[in-house]
Amino acid sequence: MDNNTANAAAEAKQPELRRRRDRRRGEDSDARTGTMPITTSDAVDNPAARPLRRNSWAEAAEAADERNAATGAVPVIRQVPATPVPPAAPPASAAQGFGPATNLAEQAFDEQAFDEEAFEDFEAESPAFEAAAPLCRRSAVPAAPESAPAVPAPPARATRSASRAAALTSPAPDFISSPGLFVREQKPRPVGGLRGALYSLTGGGLNLGPSARQREEDELARRISRQLQGSYNTAVLSLKGGIGKTSTTVGVGLTLAEFRGDPPCAIDANPDSGDLVERALGEGIYQQQTPRTITDLLKNIESIDSLTALARYMHHAGRLHLIAGEQDPEVSDSLTAEEYLRIRKLISAYYSVALTDCGTGVTHNAMSGILQSADNLIIAAGYAVSGAKRARSTLHWLAGHGYEELARNAIVVITDKDEVSSRVDKDAIEDHLSGICRQLIAVPHDRGVADGDLVTLDVLRPETRRAYREIAAAIVDGYV
Repeated sequence: MDNNTANAAAEAKQPELRRRRDRRRGEDSDARTGTMPITTSDAVDNPAARPLRRNSWAEAAEAADERNAATGAVPVIRQVPATPVPPAAPPASAAQGFGPATNLAEQAFDEQAFDEEAFEDFEAESPAFEAAAPLCRRSAVPAAPESAPAVPAPPARATRSASRAAALTSPAPDFISSPGLFVREQKPRPVGGLRGALYSLTGGGLNLGPSARQREEDELARRISRQLQGSYNTAVLSLKGGIGKTSTTVGVGLTLAEFRGDPPCAIDANPDSGDLVERALGEGIYQQQTPRTITDLLKNIESIDSLTALARYMHHAGRLHLIAGEQDPEVSDSLTAEEYLRIRKLISAYYSVALTDCGTGVTHNAMSGILQSADNLIIAAGYAVSGAKRARSTLHWLAGHGYEELARNAIVVITDKDEVSSRVDKDAIEDHLSGICRQLIAVPHDRGVADGDLVTLDVLRPETRRAYREIAAAIVDGYV
């Protein structure tokens, strides 16, 4: 009874609401109450009186456009304020007000070739910067004008209908055919320098991207590691000894082994007791191993039918596989062109990249077979006047004896092995040789190369390692 009394009192206080409800009920207006229309028997018997049912959203939207065109109604378009444009440059007074610490930071960014676009991309993506953005923009961006910009006229009905039809008929992207549409590309991680330090200090939150030098290093690695279809051979030769031919073979071979998925093979075809394996393994380690040479491989080449059988006659410096040259002076010069071609055919069945240390000169017995099977050449030279002249003579000899294509695509490597004095014009020597070959690469002076002992990439200077990477990339460029 108490509840009924309270409800009656509440209804007595709302006579206007009750009158409105009664009026709506009396008028039986579906439009005012929002209820579903009641289908009468006339609507069932008369199909024209029944409401139309649309099979798709596009048909329903097109019907709404026709009704708007007939009644003259204009769709409501929400006005979006224009995005404020930041000033082109900060005022000069603001730039002069920074302290010494800020100037040092700006100099550090200049030295690291700060990428402004990469930083702006990061600012847009980082939650920390988004939270702090209003504080910065209130002082830098002028206030928006009070008057809102004019609203553009709505597109024509035919244009909207054509756009909807094109959107519905075009195939929808999916994760299998278009994965890039759903996942934003991740920036590479910076390594070293100020960029790498900022990345480490922020736990990866601040990623300015790799520097220009790191991008060059990544491009060299990509060129070296390209997949090859077939087996290729590069011959390293010179007309003068002691100018870095064997050290270049070892350094480039170790670099190829570092970046490539398949191990390379280096063959010592030097007729003068070559020391290719000693430079790659060290004199002490080579003496402790079984002295397997290229002569032993030739004696049993018919019985080798697998990589496992071939490995018995090879030495390994990490992932670089080597065939040692003959050390006996009486038989070291007995390797013929036919014998080398047999070895080359065997190697091509298991290795995609092979390097051949040819020794000094181009007229010994195996040289014709080496040049016949070579895909490109490395001409070793030095900054001494005699070394540069002999390198040019080597290219002229090749061009005049039927190897003009090899001479044109040759890679001239100038090694500063003896650290020549300032009297030698290095630029003039490089200009003298660069016009007659495909590429010229200089290897700086390095004690790890000049001592004539073990060559390992760990003890070489960064400039020397980069020069070997450039040589390895140029070699693979000649294969593809």
